[in-house]
Order: sequence, then C-alpha cells, then structure tokens
Amino acid sequence: MKHASVLGLVVALGASHALADIVAPTEVVYENGAVATSLSGAPGDPDSGAEIMNKGAGNCIACHQVSALDHLAFHGEIGPPLDGVADRWSEAELRGIVANAKLTFDGSMMPSFYKTEGFVRLGNAYTGKAHADGEVAPLLSAQEIEDVVSFLLTLTED
Repeated sequence: MKHASVLGLVVALGASHALADIVAPTEVVYENGAVATSLSGAPGDPDSGAEIMNKGAGNCIACHQVSALDHLAFHGEIGPPLDGVADRWSEAELRGIVANAKLTFDGSMMPSFYKTEGFVRLGNAYTGKAHADGEVAPLLSAQEIEDVVSFLLTLTED
C-alpha cells in the first residue's frame, strides 16, 4: 500500500511538472516570428505530426503540397510546397510559423494555430453564428505544434 501511495505521488508530481512546462498561447515569446523554446516542454513526434498534417484542425495539406504524404489525396496549392522546408527554416522559425504565421508573413492566409486572443471576428464552429463570450481554445495544442514541427524537420531536400 505504501508503494502505491509513493507511486501515485510521483505520477502526480510528474504530471504537474509536465503541465508547468507548457507555454500558454498568450505567453509565447516570438523573436522576429521565431519561437526558440518548445511550447510543450516535450519533444515532438514526427509520426503524430504527419497525422496532424492530414486531419483535424491541422489539415496542412489542404493548402500545401507535401511529397512525403503523397499517399494522401487532395494536396492544396494555396500555400507553398513544404518539400525541403527544413532546409529553408530553422526549428525555431518553423515553430513560429506553425504557431502564428502572420508574425513572419504579413498578410498570410495561414491560420494562427496557437493563438487565443486578438481575433477580428470569430465564428462559432461552422454554424455561421458569432462566437459566444468566453475563452477561445487554440486550433492546435502545444504538443501538436511540437509534433508538426518535428515532422516538418524531416522534410529536407536530401
């Protein structure tokens, strides 16, 4: 019984430590659009990042072509192709672009995936109605941003 209590305490402390490492969207430090430190405090998973590129709030291939994901249909042509993106941008720059591309590319159509305030007009999830009062969640979590960045870092010209 004593071991179970100690184990529970260790797990709880570890969980609270992990939560303490997450940078809130309003606390992100951008330097010329780049974000030098991990938003989640944990390494990204490129396999999860590839999944996010194809579905849900990420759905990056709706606008970008990615040869590494050519097994998926309907790659977009609105945004630039992402092949070789790891050769053009650093990890910090990619993190900043995914979190809030508008700070790097003035007038970008790319959504701000890790932003919770400062919107001009919010809709209420595909209903056509204005957003109700209250907090707005970011499109992607801190860990999802890290996962996407981890996947993007695999996209080299080699």
